[in-house]
Amino acid sequence: MSKLWGGRFDKPTDTLLERFNASIGFDWRLYAADIAGSIAYARALERVGILTTDEAMAIVDGLQAVKAEFDAGTFTILPSDEDIHTAVERRLGERIGAPAGKLHTGRSRNDQVATDVRLYLLGQIPVLRDHVRGLQRALVDKAEAHLGVLMPGYTHLQPAQPILFSHWLMSFFWMLQRDVERLDDLTRRVAVLPLGSAALAGNPFGIDRDALAAELGFARLSENSLDAVSDRDCIAELLFWAALLQTHLSRLAEDLILYATAEFGFVELDDAYSTGSSIMPQKKNPDSLELARGKTGRVVGNLVALLTTLKGLPSSYDKDLQEDKEPLFDTLDTLELELPIVAGVIRTLRIHPERMAAALRDDLLATELADYLVRQGVPFRQGHHIVGQAVRLAGERGCGLRDLTVDDYRSLSPYFGDDVHGVLDFRRAIEQRSVPGGTATAAVKAQIEAAKALLGE
Repeated sequence: MSKLWGGRFDKPTDTLLERFNASIGFDWRLYAADIAGSIAYARALERVGILTTDEAMAIVDGLQAVKAEFDAGTFTILPSDEDIHTAVERRLGERIGAPAGKLHTGRSRNDQVATDVRLYLLGQIPVLRDHVRGLQRALVDKAEAHLGVLMPGYTHLQPAQPILFSHWLMSFFWMLQRDVERLDDLTRRVAVLPLGSAALAGNPFGIDRDALAAELGFARLSENSLDAVSDRDCIAELLFWAALLQTHLSRLAEDLILYATAEFGFVELDDAYSTGSSIMPQKKNPDSLELARGKTGRVVGNLVALLTTLKGLPSSYDKDLQEDKEPLFDTLDTLELELPIVAGVIRTLRIHPERMAAALRDDLLATELADYLVRQGVPFRQGHHIVGQAVRLAGERGCGLRDLTVDDYRSLSPYFGDDVHGVLDFRRAIEQRSVPGGTATAAVKAQIEAAKALLGE
């Protein structure tokens, strides 16, 4: 079959360049978007008189038949099918004959592929959003079920202050909530119609772009045809969104990998989300989480790959832009598989409150002593220094802060009273932090209720 663009060429394309140039191996998945755009475009050509009613009807019926072949998995891709647009047009011509040759009037593969990708993303974004919501629901359900469980909170991976396990879980809900909000915001910039921009200068036949946008579900039109055919900002944004989401997933995975170690023992992964060792029978490896952590390099790399492609391009369309799809598709495939797996890990996670309680060391209560002194009128910096001395004294004696006597404390400051040991209580320390966003039970309950409202529950 001759090339769509082959009229001015005397020689066939080099066979290696044929393979190098072809994108059908990955852009075939745009078939539904490509066909939807072509159906709408056929109707637009009919409205301006380029197609007769019969021709438009034949094209629409033919395109629907081609889509049915794709849907059924019976469409045969030929070596001459350079890309999804070529494949669909070639098959349409085989089915309906000459009218198929009119479909591309006033349209370029430049505005066609830009439209296809945006249509495809408008279909994929709700799927991604639902997967993120599924993980958020798993986190909320687990937080609600284990609201009373205490654990050490860490900074610099060092024990810091006691918190509720539910508070830790909910910290990841709010990371994911920002991801949802960014995805919703991004959708506005995806829903911009490039079709009608042609190769770079605009459509010469006066097609109704507003009608095209309405039929295809776009919110508005691209403002400049030169920009529209080369604009890949929405793909770059989607890949950035995915890279940040993946970073959040990696942080969740890292915490759980640590907490599932024998040394911590705070949680245990379900067998369904673990694997074993080929040589050590006792091993139970958190491979689901390690892969979630490891995929971050891949997803971030996809973003860097596209940005590197875009950074030096001249105006309008260049074939370099064909390199936008593989990183996009790879990222979407990664997340659509990974997000339900991470949600499954959370849903089936076994919690060991006794191991968390055993890890609650006295020095987690040092700040409670400093706050106690503040309530006695001692400036915080001075109180911080005094409590530091108490921590050092306990360390020298090989005991905990609760083991120091009232006289020990009074030797450091006369502001310590007989009631000093009353503040050295993990539950009390947690419940003191009842401000919105804090780790107190009431504050975490409020987070959970707010989260359930966002989830529509």
